[in-house]
Amino acid sequence: MQIKGSVALVTGANRGLGLAFTRALLAGGAKKVYAAARDPASVTLPGVVPLRLDVTRPEEVAAAAAACGDVTLLVNNAGIFLGDGENDGEAESNARRMMDTNYHGIAATTRAFAPVLAANGGGGIVNMLSVLSWVALPGTGAYSASKAAAWALTNATRIQLKEQGTQVVGVHAGYIDTDMVAGIEAPKASPADVVAQALAALEAGGFEALADDISRQVKAGLNAQPPSYAG
Repeated sequence: MQIKGSVALVTGANRGLGLAFTRALLAGGAKKVYAAARDPASVTLPGVVPLRLDVTRPEEVAAAAAACGDVTLLVNNAGIFLGDGENDGEAESNARRMMDTNYHGIAATTRAFAPVLAANGGGGIVNMLSVLSWVALPGTGAYSASKAAAWALTNATRIQLKEQGTQVVGVHAGYIDTDMVAGIEAPKASPADVVAQALAALEAGGFEALADDISRQVKAGLNAQPPSYAG
């Protein structure tokens, strides 16, 4: 699908990668961009429509779908990263919170907006995943599990919505230069570059964007011996 003339909704749009998505969509000629965030007052970019949306709250997801019946592109960007925890209680709490946002949040918005997209000609969905959809690092076990689940969901959604003409793109990247990984010393991709790769894949009719070198290397290593996911 084409960005120009589209009506997009971006979750987690108030900062970081979500803000980069909204900027790129406006620059690409989107007719309207809904910038969704838990606190719509935190959305300050001119030209967007602030929208209250916590993807873990079913009532807010339903309200957003009812209010935004013109959406043709859903960008599932909202996500959280928490460590595996230092004790059993923290580990369980962190895992549940990440799964609620990173998997169930995408599932909820997709279910709610699939009929909207169908009514508007099919449109597209972009799911922000991670290179950790495929591999894990020390301390990322639960996060990797949530992103692996989101990758599986992305692939299932592509099949389920094929008949209504909805394009589904999964975006994989390593560390991105946002607040989420501000304390990690490692090479990081710029949010603008990741978004450019994602939207280029969408406009090219693709199903996947490997947005940086590390995601391309890990994907290539999945069939190596030993495979990249074996550590």
